[in-house]
Amino acid sequence: MANYYKDHPELEFHLHHPLMKRIVELKERNFADKDTYDDAPVDFDDAMENYDRLLDIMGDIAANIIEPNSEAVDLEGPHHESRRMIYASKTYENLDATRKAGLWGISMPRRYGGLNLPITPYSIASEIVAAADASFQNIWSLQDCIETLYEFGSEEQRQKYIPRVCAGETMSMDLTEPDAGSDLQSVMLKATYSEKDGCWLLNGVKRFITNGDSDIHLVLARSEEGTRDGRGLSMFIYDRNQGGVDVRHIEHKLGIHGSPTCELVYKNAKAELCGSTRMGLIKYVMALMNGARLGIAAQSVGVSQAAYDEALAYARERKQFGTPIIAMAPVYDMLAVMKAKLDAGRSLLYQTARYVDLYKAFDDIARERKLTPEEKAEQKRYTRLADAFTPLAKGMNSEYANQNAYDAIQVHGGSGFIMEYKCQRLYRDARIFSIYEGTTQLQVVAAIRYITNGTYTAMIDEMLAGDVADAMKPLKARAEKLAAMLREAIDRVKEAGDQELQDFLARRLYNMTADVIMSLLIIEDAGKAPELFAKSAQVFVARAEEEVVAHHHFISSFDPATLADYRQATVEAE
Repeated sequence: MANYYKDHPELEFHLHHPLMKRIVELKERNFADKDTYDDAPVDFDDAMENYDRLLDIMGDIAANIIEPNSEAVDLEGPHHESRRMIYASKTYENLDATRKAGLWGISMPRRYGGLNLPITPYSIASEIVAAADASFQNIWSLQDCIETLYEFGSEEQRQKYIPRVCAGETMSMDLTEPDAGSDLQSVMLKATYSEKDGCWLLNGVKRFITNGDSDIHLVLARSEEGTRDGRGLSMFIYDRNQGGVDVRHIEHKLGIHGSPTCELVYKNAKAELCGSTRMGLIKYVMALMNGARLGIAAQSVGVSQAAYDEALAYARERKQFGTPIIAMAPVYDMLAVMKAKLDAGRSLLYQTARYVDLYKAFDDIARERKLTPEEKAEQKRYTRLADAFTPLAKGMNSEYANQNAYDAIQVHGGSGFIMEYKCQRLYRDARIFSIYEGTTQLQVVAAIRYITNGTYTAMIDEMLAGDVADAMKPLKARAEKLAAMLREAIDRVKEAGDQELQDFLARRLYNMTADVIMSLLIIEDAGKAPELFAKSAQVFVARAEEEVVAHHHFISSFDPATLADYRQATVEAE
């Protein structure tokens, strides 16, 4: 029987990374729960066995329930009835299976009904679900919104809402509005405190809300009268049981059909303030978005895996001119690059997840006691690493998912254009990954300061200083040359002192940075598990050389005077 965890040993490799020792140590507080909860681990090995067992269960459900349901879900999609959203029929089967398996609220502490799972195994589970059906991953992974409530809500709110999510109730984050897409400081949904009702009342419209008719909503709204920027925005908790929100419309999308995208109308909807006023966008949404971006990175890797699996299986079976097409150079070249992107992107994803695990663990401990100076230094280091790696993980993996889905269709030839083949759905589903929760262009904006201030190059230097297996040293030497080209390109852009030029070249610097970092990550992985990653390391570094050399040439020879040739229109001053 198929199992999306056991069938891909790369996942088990990333689960058992050396940093997991420190992560588990911090997450489990020296295994303090073992005397209180029957399911709590007694030591590190027991914890890892628990994670492995849970992922095995998720792999089974994904392969044998969610994936077989995916075509029917894609064809039916959700329904709009009586101002409510109704999921596709098979989505309810997916929800039922994951609820019965206890796979909701799994990152939450046991005292609220969770499994206290670190972000890394949770991200592996998210990838597994996405490989089966990216649209259901949207619904299931939005449970991660509860992290924001856990971090910033009151203890009363934690006790009220977290057990519900752990029991399988769904969540959404209501941010976007018709006139506020990426520019969230333009949000105008109004929040007014009612002395009569003893709560906040929300009025306005939200648009493009994923899983918008969920049980529990985190809502960004304007609480400060007369403001028009981010300082007037606060975060609220809305419970669907309170009423006051109607689903006006369900968007008809290119892909992820099973994931309902709703337009919501708030009419005096009763809500609770989460945290403090004025901090909604400045602090809480930023935390929420970073979590969502890591989730999309996992979603992207899952679809990349599915696309590669589909292409590989077809190439093995399909014959042309009496020969399986997998033996033909144009096809095996394409497959090799797909696998290299998949493996390197996955290495980046889980390195990011481990950094997130470590800084979140310290943040959580800081709520209970004062951190030692050593712990504060470790917290600061991993917070910086997580902040820097997240836009790379989201941006690059979402682009790779699109590219791999595209190439999967190409491997299928004409069959790939036929709706009965799975690869067309993967292609449609993947397209949104580089758009929602911050486009790739916005990931570049988030990353560029770490490029220009030396954060990434310092990380690269640290990685280059580490030892690798002898067989990988020639590849590492090639990666070191790419790192030198990256530094030259960064220095040239900084020396120009031209903001428009920096903005124009930022995407190329971003791609170069990601290429170097992923090269070093996959080289390290290949040294530890050559049977899994040696081929991908060779292919990815060769591809990185191709890209980095081209970007380096473009940047080093670019004349800023030619920017005018790229402008399609001139914006007149108001």
